[in-house]
Amino acid sequence: MDGVKANQRQQLQLLLVAARHQLSRSDLRSMIQFLENEDCGFDVTLQMADPSEQPELLELHRLVATPALIKLSPTPKQVFAGSSIFQQLQNWITRWQQDIVVTGLGLSLRPTELDGSRTQRELQLEDQLLVLRQENETLIDRLNAQEQTLRMVAHELRTPLTAAVLALQSQQLGQINIEYFQDVLKRRLDEIEFLSKDLLEVKSTRWEDLFNPQNLELGNIAAEAILELEKLWLDRNIEIHTDIPSDLPKVFADQRRMRQVLLNLLENALKFTEDGGQVSLTMLHRTSQWVQVSIRDNGPGIPEDEQERIFLDRVRLPQTSVTTSGFGVGLSVCRRIVEVHGGKIWVVSEPDKGACFYLTVPVWQRNGQE
Repeated sequence: MDGVKANQRQQLQLLLVAARHQLSRSDLRSMIQFLENEDCGFDVTLQMADPSEQPELLELHRLVATPALIKLSPTPKQVFAGSSIFQQLQNWITRWQQDIVVTGLGLSLRPTELDGSRTQRELQLEDQLLVLRQENETLIDRLNAQEQTLRMVAHELRTPLTAAVLALQSQQLGQINIEYFQDVLKRRLDEIEFLSKDLLEVKSTRWEDLFNPQNLELGNIAAEAILELEKLWLDRNIEIHTDIPSDLPKVFADQRRMRQVLLNLLENALKFTEDGGQVSLTMLHRTSQWVQVSIRDNGPGIPEDEQERIFLDRVRLPQTSVTTSGFGVGLSVCRRIVEVHGGKIWVVSEPDKGACFYLTVPVWQRNGQE
């Protein structure tokens, strides 16, 4: 029997394709610990690869979603993906063990001997069903990722288009001259062109990789954003108060993305402020590392239990979803942009007392070139 067991002990080669942040998932941590510490009947070799560092793996193994666990050996190759990778692996390990035993002993089992009540054909159908469930879950994950991309695209396009429409209305009403209108229109069309190039290059939600941080005057960007939204506050007699120190240090940020954040937050503040109300924008040099921006309105406010959830993708408050438009991804986009810069974004609010959104932007360090 010892000789037979030695023959049954085979190599199980696995490859886990996952980004660094995905490795913190509890199911993946449990799976890695299981493979490292538990005896599952194989000599297990687990390799890990980051798809951002080895993108060729996605095409090589035809992966449509990550994280994904690939059984390289023994053949045939299998791929597990979705939100239940560990469970799928545990379900299949027993079948792999059975296949190794049958192959190692050279047995040719009759159908009824594989299971007291199930035939070999039934077991094969069960295996096929597991594979189909896995493929279905993978496709669902891919569809969800594509849906998220479309929502992000719709929202990013809406920002420059809204600014262009407001400029056109202001020009038609004689509030701005034709030269200023043409300048605004050109800059907004340039933004749409840059966005199109980003989408063609990235072809996924990884648009963070295309950030181009540089030395910026954040106060100038805020002034541009206020002017672009001029029609939203002038026509409704809303007062905008700004407090931007003259000695505010420059920041290290992507100009286009940071303007997008300020436009989104200011537009939200104006949207939820009643006619004749007030919106304030303040910038402070809080530390040697960060500039803090705050945008305050006197709208309906945000309940405490919703103040973290609103930064998630496609979340809209039930008390305002009927009276306001949008896809519910604006604050999610702002969060992603701020976090890619290394900063933080949060809100302080009480019902019926308005809301104040805060964000931090890194200060330009004078170690390099100006």
